[in-house]
Amino acid sequence: MFERFTKDARAVVKGAVEYAERSGAGTVDTEHLLLALLDREGSRASFVLAALGLAERRESVRDALGEARRRAGLSQAESDALAGLGIDVAEIVARVEEVHGVGAMSGDRGGKGWWSGRRSFGRDAKGVLERSLRIALAHRDRHIGDEHILLALTASPGVPAEVLADHGVTSASVTRVLYGQGEAKAG
Repeated sequence: MFERFTKDARAVVKGAVEYAERSGAGTVDTEHLLLALLDREGSRASFVLAALGLAERRESVRDALGEARRRAGLSQAESDALAGLGIDVAEIVARVEEVHGVGAMSGDRGGKGWWSGRRSFGRDAKGVLERSLRIALAHRDRHIGDEHILLALTASPGVPAEVLADHGVTSASVTRVLYGQGEAKAG
């Protein structure tokens, strides 16, 4: 599959690995893919993000991802569901961080996830990359570009999709910018 990736898509994957390494994460996750996408300039995905007004709100996205990481990767919807059961995630995070330090629930454990000298990809990140292939095929594109990775992130459940949607970037809006009004949602 990687041979079908454009230069920009490969740069996103490489950037995601670098984000995982810098943060000490055990695996490359969907959050790292999104962070790497936010760094791109002059690519189709960067064009889409700029067209949807996200270019000037990148720090807000990074902050929202950081907050989710502090909640052990729980999305706001998951936190709200737990609150409905009487579980206050913010209180749990505060107590854990009081004892173990800020970011204690982030799950970043340096040294884990290495195999044969490479950072492994988490199940969700692998799923996004596989979905990007399916999206490219559905649109009859012969390559997998960073725009397909962006579409896959918006169409996959989890924190990145929720954060993007909170910032006005949804699967429908990305598809509309890339392919026009008449395209149906792929993925």
